[in-house]
Amino acid sequence: MNAPLDPAAATHAARVDLAAACRLIHLFGWTDLLATHVTYRVPGRHDRYLINPLGLLYEEVTASSILEVDLDGRVTAGEGDVNPAGIVIHGAIHASVPDAAAVIHLHSRDGVAVATQEEGLLPLTQMALMVHGQIAYHDFQGVVLDERERADLLANIGDRHTVILRNHGTLTLGRDMGEAFARIWRLERACRFQLAAQSAGVSLRQLPEEVIARTHEQAQAIYGAKASFFPSGKREWAALRRRLDRELPGYAD
Repeated sequence: MNAPLDPAAATHAARVDLAAACRLIHLFGWTDLLATHVTYRVPGRHDRYLINPLGLLYEEVTASSILEVDLDGRVTAGEGDVNPAGIVIHGAIHASVPDAAAVIHLHSRDGVAVATQEEGLLPLTQMALMVHGQIAYHDFQGVVLDERERADLLANIGDRHTVILRNHGTLTLGRDMGEAFARIWRLERACRFQLAAQSAGVSLRQLPEEVIARTHEQAQAIYGAKASFFPSGKREWAALRRRLDRELPGYAD
């Protein structure tokens, strides 16, 4: 067994993973200029988390530029500003959801488009069914700057880890960054395929309820907490980190 990292090394590793997630979000075209946030709970603590600083494009984020903040959004390490909307969403989740070590929130074209549809993500494709049974929905209440919205957000998330923020965007939680990123990738892919199918202007083939239910079960076996083939996004995260090392190096600086 590998020896556990000391606190400083564990925090640095978390910073590198967070920077890697930001670079990958840029690589996949999911950015919204300076908006949206990626966070990672400081290892061993439940009152501090790491967040990308306001002002840097996602392709500019490095491990050393990331800020550490407390649950009220006060910067406790690093220099820079924090988007207050990120504090309302991410601070609430990190404070209240034990398994939410990592949180990713996006305003992508495909995710926002599906978030505006009354029925949200539809069970139309195999890709959608990999996430469909695990999605929570949270209604839009205005720009997320009011801490009173935290209670509603947490109640709507419940025990789910994949969230569509209606009329707003997408969000995923993970026990580590690899798990959160694998989940957001599957959600964004499902949204993209739904929009592609709808844009053809032809009737869409609906799936029987029994097939939907069976595929939900299969999705848990493939990607769930006890899955062995794709455990916690570890295979995907290792592959994505290798891609970054080839195409967008420097994130660990």
